[in-house]
Formats: sequence, structure tokens, C-alpha cells
Amino acid sequence: MYKILKAEKLAEKIFLMDVHAPRVAGHCHPGQFVIVKMDDKGERIPLTICDYDREAGTITIVFQEVGASTVKMADLKEGDSFRDFVGPLGCPSEFVHENLEELKKKKLVFVAGGVGAAPVYPQVKWLHEHGIAADVILGAKTKDMVILEKELEAVAGNLYVTTDDGSYGRSGMVTAVLEDLVQNEGKIYDTCVAIGPMIMMKFVCLLTKKLEIPTIVSMNPIMVDGTGMCGACRLQVGDEIKFACVDGPEFDGHLVDFDQAMKRSQMYKTEEGRAMLKLQEGDTHHGGCGNCGGDN
Repeated sequence: MYKILKAEKLAEKIFLMDVHAPRVAGHCHPGQFVIVKMDDKGERIPLTICDYDREAGTITIVFQEVGASTVKMADLKEGDSFRDFVGPLGCPSEFVHENLEELKKKKLVFVAGGVGAAPVYPQVKWLHEHGIAADVILGAKTKDMVILEKELEAVAGNLYVTTDDGSYGRSGMVTAVLEDLVQNEGKIYDTCVAIGPMIMMKFVCLLTKKLEIPTIVSMNPIMVDGTGMCGACRLQVGDEIKFACVDGPEFDGHLVDFDQAMKRSQMYKTEEGRAMLKLQEGDTHHGGCGNCGGDN
């Protein structure tokens, strides 16, 4: 059992938990995720690692109520436990493996939309700990939906907060802020990392392609099983078929077919849709072994 040491509501339907999981904390890196399960019959839920403390043996997760399982999870309190807490899974952020001296020469900007602030935070924190200051654009629909502002402010080179309705910080979408920074404020960026809702990442990538800024995105939002067996996170990346959970979750955003991924996610929600996808995609329908029949 994995004890919950802290349970906090960050915003409407958004929650943070610190979980005692020493083995995961001892081996994880920014960009990776865990799979949690509340009890023997509970649903497997993949969640990006928001933070970790190797000495204390804790992992911080942030999640949003989007279905029955996450609504039930939100009711867990300090002292309760998860039945399973598996990880670290997925590939770490590519920054972890880069030459630090070369990385220090780069100008980096992170674009975090909504709950996307959770996976952005550990990457920016890691960079900060290694003497690298990255700019961060933090977006939310309203002031009440802004999360992890203080945490990001402590590790970012510059933090730009924006809300869709203009109730806090700058007014408008994250794309408008990024475009303004580059075209009107003279910012030059070598790499952009965009993490948030699929539609947000799509439009950030359309902008950065125009601005000629290489962009990394996290496809965590389309994961279901988290092990490559269900085929839910199959996506087209350039001329290749990839699976977010085993090949990612991070990919070159300019190569991801967002329209196909969003359409496929909607189809995958129904039994009829899964059957049609299996027929259309053949041997590439599943990740992992590719032939496990994970959605049967």
C-alpha cells in the first residue's frame, strides 16, 4: 500500500497528492509518469509525476476530475492509501540526457496550459537546479484555475501568467503571449516545450512552426492503460506510428498529427469505435507487442 501523506485541492476539480513511494522516487526523472490504482477493482490511471523527493521517498501527483475514477480519487484523504503505485514509466525529458554545457547555451520556453503545469514544473525545476533558467508561460481559463504559480515562479527565469478571460495576469490564450514575447518583446527561443490540452498543444505547434521554434509536446492526455497494451495512445508522428506510453510521452510537436489523435481519442471511447479502429489499423492497433488484444 502507498500512503497519501498530503491531499490538497488546488482549484475546482484539480487536486494534488504527495504519496510515499520510495522506489519510484529513487529512480524517476522529469517527464515520466506513474500508474495508480485505488483498490483491487479500481481503474488504472496514468498520471505525470509533478515532483519527487528522493530523500523523503515521495512522489507528487496532480490530477483533474474527468471521470468516475478520478472523482472517487478526489475523495481520498491524508492517511489513505493507493493499492498500486507503479513507476517510473515512459521516457524522461530529453533535457535529462543532454550535455549540460550545451544545454546552458539554449534559450528555452515552456508553455503550460491548465493541468499541464504539473508536468512542466519538474522539468523547469530540474533545469533550475542545474543552473539553467527557462521562461514559462502559464495559462488557465480563469484566475481560480491557475495552479502551481508560486512553485513555478521560484524556479523559472521569467513567469508569464495569462487567463483566457483576462481575470488575472495577461489576457488571452498562451499562444498570444508566446507570439507577443517573440515578435514584440524580442525574445529568442531555441526550444519550446508545450504541455496541456490537445487543442492547446496543436495551436502552439502551429505558431512555433511559423516562428521556426522546435517544439516538444507531451501526449500524456491520450494515455489510458499506460503500458502499450490497449492501443489508446497510438498516434502518427511524421511517417511513423508511435505509442505515447511506451515511446513517449514526449514527441516532436511539429510531427504529431493532432487532428488524427483527437479524432481517434473520441472514437476509442466507444466499443463500436474501438472495433472500427482495430479494423482500420490492423497490426499497428496496439503498442507493446502489437498483438496482445488489449481491448478485447
